[in-house]
Amino acid sequence: MTAPTVLLVEDEPAQREVLAYNLEAEGFSVTQASNGEEALMLVHEAAPDLILLDWMMPLVSGLEVCRRLKMRAETRSIPIIMLSARSEEVDKVRGLETGADDYVIKPYSLVELMARLRAHLRRVRPAALGVVLEWQDISLDPETHRVLRGGAALKLGPTEFRLLATLLEKPGRVFSREQLLDRVWGRDIYVDSRTVDVHIGRLRKSLCAQGGDDPLRTVRGAGYALG
Repeated sequence: MTAPTVLLVEDEPAQREVLAYNLEAEGFSVTQASNGEEALMLVHEAAPDLILLDWMMPLVSGLEVCRRLKMRAETRSIPIIMLSARSEEVDKVRGLETGADDYVIKPYSLVELMARLRAHLRRVRPAALGVVLEWQDISLDPETHRVLRGGAALKLGPTEFRLLATLLEKPGRVFSREQLLDRVWGRDIYVDSRTVDVHIGRLRKSLCAQGGDDPLRTVRGAGYALG
């Protein structure tokens, strides 16, 4: 299971360094941006699982970055936690109305920030945080690495396990081959997109080994979905 990716957008180098260090110590993969323009470019290149976004930044403000990302269908669902020294209620309301999923006032407690971050990630990447995933008669436990279908244990290779976990996190959602490559193999590893087809075939075989309908759906020209 690849580590959840957090995009940290902060123009103060010292604050960015401390926060990045703590995020990596908690097991997250961290991408950093020092201004709003850089943040938008990085999200376009590879969408993160969550964004920690400072309000006051040069070039493009955090508020504007949030507004633009929440307007786009492909980035709307990425949780955004706004970090700001602006503590007035009107500022908090403004940040949330722009689309931020949470608003944390500086100076903040790292323990509280990590708790909020995990709460939002649990919604979008539950398997990466050890949450048991269930859909119809399929159950996957990331902690014990066990997969059950209809109560019977299935044997999956590590890649097929990660593929199933990704699909179980969003039943019904169509994942492109590129999205599955990023999530299952990692962004720094080059693998031909057709490799996804091979492993999807293996996963299908394992899921149907003891009977039952094929739960995987191939969407021509788009990718794969569960259900």
